[in-house]
Amino acid sequence: MARSEKKQLHIGLLGFGSMGRTHTWAVQNLPFFYGELPFSAHTVGVCTTSLEKSRRVAAEFGIPRATANEDDLINDPSIHIIDICTPNICHFETLKKAISAGKHVLCEKPLCISPDEAKAIMKLPKQDGQVLGMVFNNRWMAPVLRARQLVDEGRLGRILSFRAAYLHSSATDKTRCAGWKQDRTVCGGGVLFDLGSHVIDLMNHLCGRIVAVSGMSQIAYPTRMGRNGEMWQTNADESFSLLAVTEGGAQGTVTVGKLQVGTNDDLSFEIYGEDGAIRFSLMEPDWLYYYDNKGDDAPLGGMRGFTRIECVGRYPGLVFPSPKAPAGWLYGHLASMHGFLSAVAEERDFSPSFADGAYVQAVMDAAYRSSENGCVLTEVKPCW
Repeated sequence: MARSEKKQLHIGLLGFGSMGRTHTWAVQNLPFFYGELPFSAHTVGVCTTSLEKSRRVAAEFGIPRATANEDDLINDPSIHIIDICTPNICHFETLKKAISAGKHVLCEKPLCISPDEAKAIMKLPKQDGQVLGMVFNNRWMAPVLRARQLVDEGRLGRILSFRAAYLHSSATDKTRCAGWKQDRTVCGGGVLFDLGSHVIDLMNHLCGRIVAVSGMSQIAYPTRMGRNGEMWQTNADESFSLLAVTEGGAQGTVTVGKLQVGTNDDLSFEIYGEDGAIRFSLMEPDWLYYYDNKGDDAPLGGMRGFTRIECVGRYPGLVFPSPKAPAGWLYGHLASMHGFLSAVAEERDFSPSFADGAYVQAVMDAAYRSSENGCVLTEVKPCW
């Protein structure tokens, strides 16, 4: 029997910073890591802020088409997917055009820069089978997949509390020029948008939706060098802390910041339920820690204590490298891209969806409003 022809998926990539490079790597390497794929995906066009840069990227990464006008890719009928890796403030207008053109869309976080923009996106008419997905890549790390499995199996029971953090040290160097993610006029927010969106999504995903928050923002260095090398007034939060309440009544804390000396890419969480608990740190990406509160507890003979579960590279469908190989940050992006492209090829919904992104937007907005109003507990108002 002849094999059915693979579905061809042509991707138009918008933006080529670190995320554009990462997405390109994921698309090009999927065949190495997974078994025979039901689709063949190729990045066929790239758009950056200048034609010179786009041509340089296209030549280096084997992308057939280069442009400095995103409409060239959005309106090209041979392109099926628009992959958005541009600065946050650009997302809204691009999303409107791409969705209206009937493209499948994969969008880097956050979805937009305000609840009003997110609401407008959610109200746009969608074509049947149109897949709109968010890049919350941390959901796709093996320990997080295992954590969700334990939650779904009821191993934690009713979740009571949690603590999550995402910490960098990039703002601690006072001589370093601010990047676009520190400029609210480009990013739309500060570290809450950049790192906080990831953590909020994870807690929504693992603990239940956050319905109220109390937030507090911090700017430690009000003046620093701007992107043009001149002195600049800091206009976006460098650290942000919030208290959060979920729809199930759990209470927890989320801390995100770029002021934490000694950190690298320190994403971590602890979730405590009536029947068990889990812990994870991205600095220990091969392991998930699980505590079974129903385990035997007796002098010398008990089995209580956190169990270290080996997650390593145990991703569903991954054939290379060995599932025993240590995991890494890129695996999350690889699995995220595989999940999205599979949904497009199989004409089914994808999660995390734009609805997930819009809800994260609502949580961040409530956190900002709380910070501006004396840290009062503020209800999260969904964007639709």
